[in-house]
Amino acid sequence: MGLFNVTHPASFLLTGIPGLESSHAWLAGPLCVMYAVALGGNTVILQAVRVEPSLHEPMYYFLSMLSFSDVAMSMATLPTVLRTFCLNARNIAFDACLIQMFLIHSFSMMESGILLAMSFDRYVAICDPLHYAALLTNEVIAGIGIAVAARSFITLFPLLFLFKRLPICRSNVLSHSYCLHPDMMKLACADITINSIYGLFVLVSTFGMDVFLIFLSYVLILHSVMAIASREERLKVLNTCMSHILAVLVFYVPMIGVSTVHRFGKHAPRYVHVLMSNVYLFVPPVLNPLIYSAKTKEIRRAIVRMFRCMKT
Repeated sequence: MGLFNVTHPASFLLTGIPGLESSHAWLAGPLCVMYAVALGGNTVILQAVRVEPSLHEPMYYFLSMLSFSDVAMSMATLPTVLRTFCLNARNIAFDACLIQMFLIHSFSMMESGILLAMSFDRYVAICDPLHYAALLTNEVIAGIGIAVAARSFITLFPLLFLFKRLPICRSNVLSHSYCLHPDMMKLACADITINSIYGLFVLVSTFGMDVFLIFLSYVLILHSVMAIASREERLKVLNTCMSHILAVLVFYVPMIGVSTVHRFGKHAPRYVHVLMSNVYLFVPPVLNPLIYSAKTKEIRRAIVRMFRCMKT
């Protein structure tokens, strides 16, 4: 008997928003706007960093990595979300669902790792500015990017095999318009203890550790800033961190919320699960380019110059 000789449905059925099925066509419009903002905004930032020499610094390389992960996350969910809401085409093949699940969780973990790298960048820039150029060279930036991507794919790759060994015989209807590991596990008619333990291990050892290290970096940053005599200088230094702080909150608050609901809110209404998951996936890619464009004047100026050059 083969390792994966178990019962699997040929496909899963995706779900939009429970109770609002008749309004899916109307909801497709706002969703398209959100995808357009996410893809367009992050692409503009990627292009601005690429063409503007003044942005060829570690801080902005990390920002371009964040924009890339947001674009990739949006592209991973775009096909099934728009098919579900625009065409009412709810079927997704079993293997395609596995791949989408893997990509969504991988790019989410990549974003967490990038936010940690950005906090390290801010820590070195504020607490050890004299060694900033020596510590964060282009080679180091490239190495950090490869390490973040490798951590995501290596850590999450076992999930594919852990899920594929489970027989699915209860139902083939998922709770969202995309595939998530906790949602898919609920359909298994076998012991999912190993999957749950590994999922919790991944959550704590990656996202949990990233949150802790980001928090620690800002404790050290705040300690260093408080040693500055001038109040104006303290505010000026802290202002360089505001974009990153907002990006961290936009990413981690919904993620913690959806994790809590999935693990401890099993009796909560379905629309709560759907709402939290949609906020978790759709909001960060939309808000991140808006935050950095509004709060970082170097990015804003580079975007303006880029569009002026396009007109001439």
